[in-house]
Amino acid sequence: MFDEFLKIWRKKSLTAETVDQALDMLTKTREMFVESMWSLRKSDTGELRLDIYQHDKTINKLVRDIRKKLMTHLMISDKSEVISGLTLAIVVNSIERIGDYTKNIADLAILHKKTLHAAEFEETVVSIEKRVKDFFDWTIKAFPESDVELARQVVHQYKDVSRDTTILINTLVKGECDFNISDAVTLALYVRFLKRVGAHLYNICTSIVNPFHRIGFKEKNNEIN
Repeated sequence: MFDEFLKIWRKKSLTAETVDQALDMLTKTREMFVESMWSLRKSDTGELRLDIYQHDKTINKLVRDIRKKLMTHLMISDKSEVISGLTLAIVVNSIERIGDYTKNIADLAILHKKTLHAAEFEETVVSIEKRVKDFFDWTIKAFPESDVELARQVVHQYKDVSRDTTILINTLVKGECDFNISDAVTLALYVRFLKRVGAHLYNICTSIVNPFHRIGFKEKNNEIN
């Protein structure tokens, strides 16, 4: 479905621009994610080498601009393009939410200051971080080309990330670890934010592999080409 949407809209200057803006948003949120993760997990001062908050303002401005363009276009376009417009609106909303969660990670870094070590959970946390970062890279490549197979990697692998983050959060909440309160709370929130970033990248990729009514849900076997 998303592939047909791109074929139609890439031919029209206004809507082609909105697709490019959405990709720009996605690229900026990746930059925010990498920087906020570095600040929390590598910096001993909570410093941010990138102005994440200015990036977030830029993303919010792009969201509003895309919505205006979509509204303008859909008011004068063929009814057949309504679903395509709604799909892009959902994608843009997910990207905006990713920006919010990466900003939340940056806030954690500023509050926690010292490098956040995961102790006995370090290997698990590093694995989650790597997979979410891979989701970014795959989504950025899959989105502009409507690459179903690449998007499907995110869709299929997200369930493992969701499971691993849930197990870790539950362990921390139950106090089944040797952490001080500050580190335990920070790590639990951080892992939760990683899960939500992954979830929104999953949502974006489901718009590529699924029909409109199943955006945000797993792919049915009978819908796989």
